[in-house]
Amino acid sequence: MSSVLYDTPGPRARRRNALLSVVFVVLLAALAWWIWQVLDDKQQFRWVLWQPFTTGQAWTTYLLPGLLNTLKAAALAMVIALPLGAVFGIARLSDHRWVRGAAGVVVEFFRAIPVLLLMLFANEFYNRYIEVPSDNRPFYAVVTGLVLYNASVLAEIVRAGILALPKGQTEAAQAIGLRKGQTMAGILLPQAVTAMLPAIVSQLVVIVKDTALGGAMIGYAELLSERGTLAANYANVIASFAVVALLYIVLNFALTSFAARLESRLRRSKRGTGAVLGAEETEPVRPVEVRGALATGVDQH
Repeated sequence: MSSVLYDTPGPRARRRNALLSVVFVVLLAALAWWIWQVLDDKQQFRWVLWQPFTTGQAWTTYLLPGLLNTLKAAALAMVIALPLGAVFGIARLSDHRWVRGAAGVVVEFFRAIPVLLLMLFANEFYNRYIEVPSDNRPFYAVVTGLVLYNASVLAEIVRAGILALPKGQTEAAQAIGLRKGQTMAGILLPQAVTAMLPAIVSQLVVIVKDTALGGAMIGYAELLSERGTLAANYANVIASFAVVALLYIVLNFALTSFAARLESRLRRSKRGTGAVLGAEETEPVRPVEVRGALATGVDQH
């Protein structure tokens, strides 16, 4: 079906797309085979390199504690960054210029600084000005850097999601006498959540992955840094990288799958409550139904 942005391909275009798909699959298979051959030549598939992952010691001593630290830092950063981002995103839409300007300065400032630099600054700040035990300092620094950066990004996501709603929603709320806060909390935010959810989940996945920066630079014992200790003890660098990458994939896939189910449930609930739906969510009325409605109206007159 054609649309404004996409035309249905004809026979020649379909043949060309099929040919390109076959060529891409062949090239991808060739690349995978080449990588396999290189690793095999370097003897990276020897059982002695992969055997540690079949025993409990590698998991209980290195991987599981590192995974737990990753989840702790990411979860705490999410819990703090989500409401903080929502507050700053709403503040950027305030009618008061000083509130809007102050929130904009904070958001743009922390959004422009790399998250790694924020972690390093936080680590030095806790080292010099706040009495934080050295064992806990990397954890506090990682969480602080993740919160400051991701809250500013989430603030822009919230602001964009609210601005994407039809202006008629705000005008209707004002017409019935609702205040700005009531309109935002009761009408705009509930409708914007569904539209914002994919972008929010993408940013949460970024939070999980960015915990590895703390392990690389300030000594936080997260999953990737614990992998380095494991590889040093078992001399299995490639194998340990592969296992840790698989753990990250499973973790982030679980997060995105949960968000997809939540988004689907929110969309179903909107259909049942009479909330405003987008054009892609509404069901078209069949011509037979229109003719029947028109005929009924004529008979009544």
